[in-house]
Amino acid sequence: MAETGLSTMLRGIKKYTSQITAIVTVADNGGGSGKLREEMGIIAPGDIRNCIVALANTEPIMEKLLQYRFKEGTLQGQSFGNLFLAALTDVTGGFEEAVRVTSNVLAITGKVLPVTLEDVHLEATFDNGQWISGESEIVEYGKGSGHNITTIKLVPSMPQPAPEVIEALEDADLIILGPGSLYTSIIPNLLVKNISCYIREAKAEKLYVANLMTQPGETSDLSLERHLMILEGYLGKGVINQVIVNNEVIEETYLRQYLEDGASVLKVDETHPIWDNIKIIEAPLVKVDQDKKFIRHDADKLAKCIFEEI
Repeated sequence: MAETGLSTMLRGIKKYTSQITAIVTVADNGGGSGKLREEMGIIAPGDIRNCIVALANTEPIMEKLLQYRFKEGTLQGQSFGNLFLAALTDVTGGFEEAVRVTSNVLAITGKVLPVTLEDVHLEATFDNGQWISGESEIVEYGKGSGHNITTIKLVPSMPQPAPEVIEALEDADLIILGPGSLYTSIIPNLLVKNISCYIREAKAEKLYVANLMTQPGETSDLSLERHLMILEGYLGKGVINQVIVNNEVIEETYLRQYLEDGASVLKVDETHPIWDNIKIIEAPLVKVDQDKKFIRHDADKLAKCIFEEI
């Protein structure tokens, strides 16, 4: 199953609380989600599907069904869950209602909300001046070129947030940013109209969960401190109160393929002045997929850290 950083975290924290609202970016234009966007004019369902499945409380076969990808024919590579959400969008008359119905069917813990219901795309400028449109094209160019993103925007700009998103931010006790791709997963949410303002003014604690590794084309060679400074450019200084970062040593065997791709372990400089105003929480948080050799956050360790340290 293809898990995002957000869906991995959700799988862990649902064991501690039912008061969860996952706010998900909808700018994905690649893979099966991209095809459905293009052909049916719906919001990208892939990341939302992953989060719904992560929060589901139903038979394991249902999870497998929603994450199943067709292996041949005209549907090759397409996820059944994406098709399910697309069909429900047509049946119910809207994507937001389709997400709600799917969430009810799977008896999920909490809610999953698209950050906006508008049809949005990403555009990025890289440090060599190259301009790229489309999330999948941005990721592909970054990996292939060795250049990093310098600016990113939504098109159309300043889309309206989904109404429930505003309510969730205002009522939250804890707002968690990440884990996930800095420029293509986290920041796109902050580009939706007034979202940064709602986060800034919310009474909740604001926590950033740092990635385990840098990401080629987005954050190559960037330190954790630089990640935070970039986020502060969108949120304002002093908004993020706490940061969780992994301190577990990752075996070189598993790092090798990441290093070959241009990724590296996220570096931390605890003497940096940014830590004068932000609490840093370090913990062993790594889980390695022994078959695929993927390095991921351990959902249970991360959830325990959030609920015992914050």
